[in-house]
Amino acid sequence: MVDFSFRYQEFEVLLLFIMRMGGFVYAAPFFSNQGVPQQFKIGLSVFLGYLTYYATMPHQYLQYTTLIEFSILVLKEVIVGILIGWAANICISIVFFAGRIVDMDIGFSMVNAMDPTTRENATITGFYYQYAVLLILLISGMHRYVLEAIVESYSLVPLGGVVFHLDKMYDALLHYLAEYVNIGFRICMPIFTVILVVNVVLGILAKVAPQMNMFAVGMQIKILVGLGVMVLTTIMLPYVADFIYTQTKIMVVSMVEAMIP
Repeated sequence: MVDFSFRYQEFEVLLLFIMRMGGFVYAAPFFSNQGVPQQFKIGLSVFLGYLTYYATMPHQYLQYTTLIEFSILVLKEVIVGILIGWAANICISIVFFAGRIVDMDIGFSMVNAMDPTTRENATITGFYYQYAVLLILLISGMHRYVLEAIVESYSLVPLGGVVFHLDKMYDALLHYLAEYVNIGFRICMPIFTVILVVNVVLGILAKVAPQMNMFAVGMQIKILVGLGVMVLTTIMLPYVADFIYTQTKIMVVSMVEAMIP
């Protein structure tokens, strides 16, 4: 006879697994996009939480006395999932920064649009870099890495035992901001350099032939040269995705280490 008995304490543990997974799916890249249906997010959170629950048996039961204490435990698990997913998601914004720099150089900075998937204002080049890099990251298996990271977090950050080390979180964010500028400029450096040379040439021509309207001519030249260099540097996008992938791993590891008790 099959025994379908289920302890109440086990249900509490399962609920905490689902809460951490729900916070992760809400904030992680690929899964948190607005194009992903809410029903899928909820179902994925329950499914991943259920699988992780059975993969980590036996469990240690929670110690609490009041409903408020249990609510705090649930809130902590949600925050853990959000922080891990958010640490992976913010690294994607580096390509938006690079796109804004490129568009300021070639003259597309005034053309802003709302990205319906992330609800962020971005320029044309930012959209191009974002979707190209996301596609490469998806092909390279980054979605599997972030799922493995949230599953491994249960062994490093046990249920109900999270401790938020704010100093380590600040250090991780400062390191990210430094790499944000560094990687962003490395992405747009070819176009930035070529447009700088074009601006120098246009400045010399403005002095040599002042009767020419360099403002009207320069706009078309910078757009043509900028788009041409962007097409030629498309081969560099896998290396850009590798930079983003490496920074994502560093941020996720740093955020998990900042919550280890």
